[in-house]
Amino acid sequence: MKIVRNASAHWAGTGKDGKGTLSTASTVLNQTQYSYNTRFADGVGTNPEELVAAAHAGCFTMQLAFNIQLAGFVADSIDVSCAITLEDSGITSSKLTLTASVPGLDKAKFDELVDHAEHNCPISKLFNTTISVDATLA
Repeated sequence: MKIVRNASAHWAGTGKDGKGTLSTASTVLNQTQYSYNTRFADGVGTNPEELVAAAHAGCFTMQLAFNIQLAGFVADSIDVSCAITLEDSGITSSKLTLTASVPGLDKAKFDELVDHAEHNCPISKLFNTTISVDATLA
C-alpha cells in the first residue's frame, strides 16, 4: 500500500526576523504560524521539532497498538509523550515516554512489543532515510 500525504510551508523575511506558516492538506494545520521565536525561544505558534515529536509519538503509539493486537490483546490505554532534542543544528534524540494498560499482557511480552514498535514504526525509520528536493526558484 502506498499513501502520500501533503503539507506546505511559506516563509517571508530573514531566518531570524521573518515569519512563516505551515499548512496540511487535511487542514488540521491551516496557515499555522511558525517563526524563529517559536523554534528557538518562547513564541506563539509551532515549530518543526514539535511536529516531529507529535508525529513520532502518534506513529509509535499506533504501531504498538497493532503489535498488541497481533499478540492477541487489547490495550485499555496507551499514552506516549515524545521529546525531540535539537542541538548543534541537528536532531540528536527522540525520547518516547510510554504508559500503557493492557489486561493479561505480561511484562516480558510487553517489552518485546515495545522494542518492535521503537524500531519499526515508520517515523522511527524516517530518522535515517533518503531525502529528495524538487526545487523551483520563482
